[in-house]
Amino acid sequence: MPGDKSVSHRALIFGALAEGTTEARGLAPGADVRSTRRMLTALGVEIQGDASDVRVKGRGLGGLQPTTAALDAGNSGTTMRLMMGVLAGHPFASRLIGDESLSRRPMERVAAPLRALGATVELSPRGTAPLTVLGGKLKGARVAPAVASAQVKSALLLAGLHAAGVTTVVEPAATRDHTEKMLALFGVKLERGGLAVAVEGGSRLTGARVEVPGDPSSAAFWCVAAALAADSDLRVNGVMANPTRTGFLEVLSRMGADIRREKSSERAGEPCVDLIVRGGKLRAADISAAEVPGLVDEVPILALAAARAEGTSRFSGLDELRHKESDRLAGIAELLNGFGAKARVDGDDLLVEGSARLRGTTVDSKLDHRLAMTGFVAGFLADGLTTVLGAGCAEISYPSFYMDFLSCIA
Repeated sequence: MPGDKSVSHRALIFGALAEGTTEARGLAPGADVRSTRRMLTALGVEIQGDASDVRVKGRGLGGLQPTTAALDAGNSGTTMRLMMGVLAGHPFASRLIGDESLSRRPMERVAAPLRALGATVELSPRGTAPLTVLGGKLKGARVAPAVASAQVKSALLLAGLHAAGVTTVVEPAATRDHTEKMLALFGVKLERGGLAVAVEGGSRLTGARVEVPGDPSSAAFWCVAAALAADSDLRVNGVMANPTRTGFLEVLSRMGADIRREKSSERAGEPCVDLIVRGGKLRAADISAAEVPGLVDEVPILALAAARAEGTSRFSGLDELRHKESDRLAGIAELLNGFGAKARVDGDDLLVEGSARLRGTTVDSKLDHRLAMTGFVAGFLADGLTTVLGAGCAEISYPSFYMDFLSCIA
C-alpha cells in the first residue's frame, strides 16, 4: 500500500516544528501530502528528497517564516486544518486558500476552539476558506470541540504546543490518535485520560526517523474487491493496524468476509499487518453512529460491499460525509443506484439493500477520490462497461490505484 496519508502529513509538519533533522520514508504519494510540503516550504522549511523519502530541517517551535503569498492547501482539508493550529501560534498573519471543493468545507469547527486559546481566525462569510490566521500569544485552556474530528483535535494540540500553560482537548467521541503517537515519537509527553488529551506549551520536539505505514483507507478498496470477487485470493502487505483505523475490517468480518491478519511490523509507532483476503458471500450488517469516526473514509466502499451482501444494511450517523470533498452521503446513494443497486438516504443514515446484480454505468465521481475509486471497483464487479468521469481525482490519495488494480487482474 502507499504510505498512510494521515501519518505523512504529520511527519512533515512535526518535522518542521522540531529541532534537528527528520527523515521520513514512504510518504503518501498523493496530491494532498504534496500540498502540505509546498505550504511548509513557503513558510521557510527546507525539505530535501523526492516524493516519498525526504529530510526535513526543523525550525523549532515558532520558527516558521511569514510570507505575503497565500498558502494554498489544494484539496487537502488535513493540510488546512492542521496548519491553522500551527500558524495560530506564530506572530504574523497568514492567508490560507484551497481549491473549489476545499473552499466549501466547514472551517468554523476549527476556528472556534482555536479562538478559545486566544487565536484570531477570520473566515469567509460562509464559514469556509479563504481564511486568515492572525497569529499571536496563545494561552492554554480546556477545550471541548463540538465535532469528533482528528483534524480539529490535532489543530488544537499543535496550537497548544505554542501556548502558555497546558492545553487539554476533550473529544465528544474517540478519533484517530496519529497525532498523539507522532508527538510521542518526536519526544513530547502527553497526558491522556478517557476522551481527554493534554499537552504542555513549549514542549520541545526532537527530529525523528519516520517509517510511514501502509494506508488502511487505500487497503479497504482492495479488501472489498477481493471479498466480493469469486475465487479471489489476495494478500495486502504492510497495512497500518491502528485500532482507530481498522473499523472497516471489523465491519467486513461481521459481514462474513474471509479476511485474516498476520502481524507484519511496527512503523512510526503504529502496528502493521498483512491482510489475506479470499472471495465469498457476504451478509448485511448495521454500522452504528459510534463506529463511524473509525471508518468514515471507508463508508463508500463498505456501502458497495453492502450492495452485494444478503439483506439490508444500515449505516447510521453519517452527517460528517456531507462535509467531505463532495456531499459524499448523497454521492454514495447516487453511485450505487446508478449500478442498479437500491440505496437511499434517511436523514443522516444510509440504507443499502443487498444481493444486487450490478450493471455497468457512467459514474460521476464529483471529483471525490473515494467515490471515483468505489466506482472503479463497482465497475470491475459489474456486468458490462463502466465509465468513471473525473477518475483522475484518485491522484489526491492513490495515484497508481488503477494501474495497480489492473496488474492484479491481468
